Amino acid sequence: MFDLTCYCFLTGNKKLSKRIVLFILYLVAVFNLSAQTKSTYTYAIKGIDTLKFDVYTPENIRNTDRLPALIWMHGGGFSMGARDLKDEIQLMEFAARHGYIGISISYRLLRKGTKSGFGCDCPKSDKLETFKQAVIDYMDAATYVVECADQFNIDTTKIIAGGSSAGAESILNAVFMREFFIEEPKLYDHVNFAGVFACAGAVVDSKFISKENAIPSVLYHGTKDQSVPFGNAPHHYCDKDDPGYLILNGSKIIVDKLDELEISYYFHVVKGGTHENSDIPLDDLENVLDFFETTVINDNFIQTKIVKTKD
Repeated sequence: MFDLTCYCFLTGNKKLSKRIVLFILYLVAVFNLSAQTKSTYTYAIKGIDTLKFDVYTPENIRNTDRLPALIWMHGGGFSMGARDLKDEIQLMEFAARHGYIGISISYRLLRKGTKSGFGCDCPKSDKLETFKQAVIDYMDAATYVVECADQFNIDTTKIIAGGSSAGAESILNAVFMREFFIEEPKLYDHVNFAGVFACAGAVVDSKFISKENAIPSVLYHGTKDQSVPFGNAPHHYCDKDDPGYLILNGSKIIVDKLDELEISYYFHVVKGGTHENSDIPLDDLENVLDFFETTVINDNFIQTKIVKTKD
């Protein structure tokens, strides 16, 4: 530990020493405010894949605290990406600094090393199977979290499902289309989500969004996204004759449905924006958490749409 007394003595200047002490105390206070701990857990072993997640917890949490949680699923076209990339770490640390338990998960990258990837050469049936298995992985991770909620200091009534790109597609399908993708959805009846945070995501069919499963949602999307459609369009804008032709309902369609059901949302649109809007909006996270504070924590209704033009 740094010896303040010794350092001040060596300066030989009382006024300067006092300033140094105050500055160091300020840094200590900031560090304590922002510090968090990270722990890693294995939530499933499936074939050759050992699936883990990292839990970010405020350092000064008390045993009796029960905090909201954000369970995040990274992007990467089901062939790349990781739970501990720079942006994911920054998101998790931000969540922990603001009173959340941040959880970043790994999942099976089923398109990794395949000749057809996840674009127009990937057959529709393979795409749907990939979505299905990603939904199952996400729900298995969420199940582990719920069953160990006391250990993780989590309030299970305030869990936010979050993801970007492939992760956003997966969590949206897990939240809104669980019954479609999972043969025995009752296995996950004890897992419920209070909110959604999706960057460039879509569902297979928005008709599955209902009054029973619709929840406050934060959605980011570019209107010219070339991979995940902003509205109602084919995935990757494949032609009808392509093996990978699959219609998806993007953020605009989801928000239209939430509007119809009178469910809260925060919709961030970038006119002319492409798939770069699947990036985690690190500069807008204050607004994201403010939205969840209003809707999930305080149970108030709000619908916000922000439209920006791509630079």
